[in-house]
Amino acid sequence: MSTVVEDSVGPKCYGGTYTVTLIPGDGIGQETAASVKAVFEAGKVPVEFEQYDLSGFTPENDSLMQEALGSLRRNKVGLKGILYTPIRQGHSSFNVAMRKELDIYASVAHCKNVKGIDARHKDVDFVIIRENTEGEYSGLEHQSFPGVVESLKIITRPKTERIARYAFDYALRNGRKKVTIVHKANIMKLADGLFLNTCRAIAKEYPSVQYNDMIVDNTAMQLVSRPQQFDVMVMPNLYGSIVSNIGAGLIGGPGIVPGANYGREFAIFEPGSRHVAKDIQGRNTANPSSLILSSVMMLRHLQLGEHADRIEHAVSKTLSIDGVRTPDLGGSHSTTDFTKAVIRNL
Repeated sequence: MSTVVEDSVGPKCYGGTYTVTLIPGDGIGQETAASVKAVFEAGKVPVEFEQYDLSGFTPENDSLMQEALGSLRRNKVGLKGILYTPIRQGHSSFNVAMRKELDIYASVAHCKNVKGIDARHKDVDFVIIRENTEGEYSGLEHQSFPGVVESLKIITRPKTERIARYAFDYALRNGRKKVTIVHKANIMKLADGLFLNTCRAIAKEYPSVQYNDMIVDNTAMQLVSRPQQFDVMVMPNLYGSIVSNIGAGLIGGPGIVPGANYGREFAIFEPGSRHVAKDIQGRNTANPSSLILSSVMMLRHLQLGEHADRIEHAVSKTLSIDGVRTPDLGGSHSTTDFTKAVIRNL
């Protein structure tokens, strides 16, 4: 899978070994990260991890957050699980803060049928490209009067131009034929109107790539009724969160959707459907596929394509031929069982 934005300095590499920041995350993060480390060790992948056990359950001013950011700035590349975000009260999302701090503006999630995994639809293969740094996730809220809260949605032309250009570049470089612009410009005429019109203007720079646009609620219906019509989709932040979860549901669940976040200098790879899964923490039943496949995207970003192909093939064989599946996919195998099977298939 080609990436569009190349690092201005480049990932940290000494003696042929890359140093990557690892943030396992909350919930099942430690278990899935351990799986990735075991697979990398068995496959002799030339990557060393700098691990930071950052947690969303810690206070906002936790020094570990700054240490993890410092590591990401040094290494340029990170592999990350999902950090818990408090609901209603407490600090803002560490996940969002990290993307904003490093200006990692393009989220990419690939939703594709996995051979051997039963799904409601066949021939599903689309890519969700989501703007990561503004929109409803701007975090600008205030109570203007008791019982009255105002939440600001920020859409800017420069950031819309770069995410639109990223989406069309992605389509061009990866042999994709069409880009769908997802919006709600019929209601949010200024904010989503700016997003839609800016994307349309960028589309004219790519005459070989088809494009259309679709209102977000219709997009949700079309996804569950005829997902094969979609190829590359570009959208603001909140819509991307919703659509990526629909996409995960279409192909078998969040455990098999890889994801990546790209900026001009930095890249962080994490599951494409962002769930902490605290309810199954410590049970050894988590599906590590999404983090393993996210690490495959990371290896391709590091130009370690041969290692990426071996691991991806091993995961595919484990799921489709060996039938080793964790409970989320209707099986009864443990995280440990799955990891050992992937290692055998290397």
